[in-house]
Amino acid sequence: MKKITLVLAFIGMITLNSCTINDEPDQIQQINNTFVSEVFELRNVSFGFDNTNGFNIYQTLNPRLFPGDVLLIYRMSGTINSNTPIWQQIPRTLFLNEGELDYDFDFSQQDFTIYAGGTYNLALTPSYINNQTFRIVIVPGDLSNRMANPVDYSDYEATIKALGYEDAKIKLLN
Repeated sequence: MKKITLVLAFIGMITLNSCTINDEPDQIQQINNTFVSEVFELRNVSFGFDNTNGFNIYQTLNPRLFPGDVLLIYRMSGTINSNTPIWQQIPRTLFLNEGELDYDFDFSQQDFTIYAGGTYNLALTPSYINNQTFRIVIVPGDLSNRMANPVDYSDYEATIKALGYEDAKIKLLN
């Protein structure tokens, strides 16, 4: 009887030891050892200017990215109607009458920065640097292992569909 009790106690300790409690509810959920993507929106934000980085938008990430995760950013370039935005993946170059305008970004596990630069003074085209809307998509590092077909990440709708995401779950960052 003591051996059975000892075995059951040992099994119980191993089982309880493998359970974890997530004290940080904003962390990316982990389900069956795969990470769930998240989508955020920066709505009606304007680029700030500094002499070091030019026009930029800086934002910290909560949750932080896991090693191997990728960040994709899309800019709303217009709308078809009030319910149908048009999303363009950045980096992106726009060819305007004033010159070339480039949107680009970089990211780390903790933050990201969106940049606007060009071959002319961007202050001449405020509609491209003020009141902009961006979608930020966290793509889990293990996504390629789960996908049967490659994803066209330049297509926002295809990316969201591949991640199994709905617009209703998008979180505002500002």
